[in-house]
Amino acid sequence: MNTRSMIFTLYGDYIRHYGNKIWIGSLIRLLNEFGHNDQAVRAAISRMNKQGWVQAEKKGNKSYYFLTDRGAKRMEEAANRIFKLNPEKWDGKWRMLMYTIPEEIRNIRDELRKELVWSGFGTMSNSVWISPNKLEKQVDDLIEKYDIKEYVDFFIASYDGPHDNSRIMDKSWNLEEINQKYKDFITEYSQKYIIAKSNIQKGAMTDAECFVERTKLVHEYRKFLFVDPGLPEELLPEQWLGGHAASLFTEYYRELAEPALHFFESVFQEGNEMDHKDEEYDVMDHPFIL
Repeated sequence: MNTRSMIFTLYGDYIRHYGNKIWIGSLIRLLNEFGHNDQAVRAAISRMNKQGWVQAEKKGNKSYYFLTDRGAKRMEEAANRIFKLNPEKWDGKWRMLMYTIPEEIRNIRDELRKELVWSGFGTMSNSVWISPNKLEKQVDDLIEKYDIKEYVDFFIASYDGPHDNSRIMDKSWNLEEINQKYKDFITEYSQKYIIAKSNIQKGAMTDAECFVERTKLVHEYRKFLFVDPGLPEELLPEQWLGGHAASLFTEYYRELAEPALHFFESVFQEGNEMDHKDEEYDVMDHPFIL
């Protein structure tokens, strides 16, 4: 598992609830549980710093890293999508973004494409991106972020045929491939869940092992953010496995949550004051642990 990607997972599932800040020593200790060495962690966090996701802060001889506004916003967006219990109701409208970005700034075009995929847009045709979700705010933010107002056009429209909406779905996303990924996730993690639940009940699984498993679970499940556009239920195929996968994730996450958090806190407090913890955050307050 990529070190940088694992750091994002730890910030999203743990650190953001504790003031968004962590001592580099604690971060290294946590990543050691997954086989990442000190040098790899320092290199990855340095890269994230240069990319604007985190910022460094020095206290005495200790270095701390906290999420920037950009990083905190991305973590919040990811958490809202990962832990969303039900698809949104569709308003029957399609959001379409079209652009003609010059070749001399193709690096911006490439970054924009990544952002659009992350937000859930699909490619209906070359340079035409589409989504049934209410993503107006995200589009406005992207236009401002990349300063591309003169190169884009944005529409909110109804589809009047001559075909039905399923044709748009087939042209814009490979739902069969996404569904297969959900099937693979369910196959693998159903077995892991049964084994872990039994071991936890028997006291045969340590807090550290629960932490590793919970983090791996979130790390794997959040990959769907980059492939599943989060379509409204009205547009999903009949045999869609996304809901089944979400239910499995919910149950497994709930089983691992409390002991995993105990281990995280034991490491976190080595270099951070525990009163940084958000007062309203408690392991049992999470929507997936109710």
